[in-house]
Amino acid sequence: IIVYWSQYGTTKQYAKELSKQTGLPTENEQDLGTIDHYDFVVYLGGLYAGGLKGFKNFQKKIHSKIKLIVVTVGLADVTDEKNIQNIRQSLKRQIPKSLLATTTIYHLRGGIDYSKLNFKHKTMMSLLYTMIKKKAREKMSAEDLAMIETYHKQVNFVDFDMLKPIIKDINNMIKEDL
Repeated sequence: IIVYWSQYGTTKQYAKELSKQTGLPTENEQDLGTIDHYDFVVYLGGLYAGGLKGFKNFQKKIHSKIKLIVVTVGLADVTDEKNIQNIRQSLKRQIPKSLLATTTIYHLRGGIDYSKLNFKHKTMMSLLYTMIKKKAREKMSAEDLAMIETYHKQVNFVDFDMLKPIIKDINNMIKEDL
C-alpha cells in the first residue's frame, strides 16, 4: 500500500502517480486504519520544519517486520548533497533507529503556493525569510538563495520522472513477495 500525508497537494500528486504506475492502492494517513496485513508500505510525507508530516502517527500503526520505503517531499533541492544530509539528520530524530536501519529512503522535490498557506505556515515562512535576508549573501546556502528567489511566489518542482527508482524498488519488493 502507498500511504501519504499531504498538506498542500504535491505529496498527494506523487502518491497518486506512484499508485497509477505500480497498481498499489493509496490511502491518506489521516484516513488509515490498521495495516497489519501488509508486507510493505510506501510512506510519502511532506517536510515541514524539518519533520516528516504525519509519520509520528503512522509509525504507531505498523508492525516491526514491515518493509518500509519512506519518501520525503519538500522544497529543498534534492540534488544537493548538503540538503539530503540535513533531511536525513532530521529523519534520524523522527524515525526509531531500529526502523530506520531497515527503511529505504527517497527524496522528492515538491512545490509551494504562498497564497494557499495557512496562517501558521505563512508566519513561519515569513520569519525564515526575514532571518535569511539578514545573512551576508556570501554566507547564504543554495537553499537560502532559492528561498529568497521564490518567496511569495507559486513554484512547482514536481517531477514524476523522479519516481522511477522508487517504482523499481516497489516492483522488486512485489517480486520477492510472490
